[in-house]
Amino acid sequence: QVQLVESGGGLVQPGGSLRLSCAASGTTLSFNAMGWFRQTPGKEREIVGAMSRNGDSTYYTDSVKGRFTISRDNAKNTVYLQMNSLKPEDTAVYYCAAKRFPNYGVYYNRKDEYDYWGQGTQVTVSS
Repeated sequence: QVQLVESGGGLVQPGGSLRLSCAASGTTLSFNAMGWFRQTPGKEREIVGAMSRNGDSTYYTDSVKGRFTISRDNAKNTVYLQMNSLKPEDTAVYYCAAKRFPNYGVYYNRKDEYDYWGQGTQVTVSS
């Protein structure tokens, strides 16, 4: 059984940083394309960033470009989302997702393309 578990969320002041982790069991994340999404109440879950299986291709939504970075540690079977220069509008529940059998070198930025999801971690940016 595949499980993705996010951690690292919390309360941070504007301009601060957080690093979210997504640890997997039941699957080897290096075989999956990965994505980070976020959702606020009453809104659709939206893409934050995505990474191809081999890590060579990445995508970031415009609002986080230059501030957020996705990375992998295959030895730990974990994917990260480093978030810098956080803004109040980044407040949301953040989810990681994994896509099985991805095309090589391709990232995926639609939520219906992903097979596995974590439970989410709350990020609140407020002074």
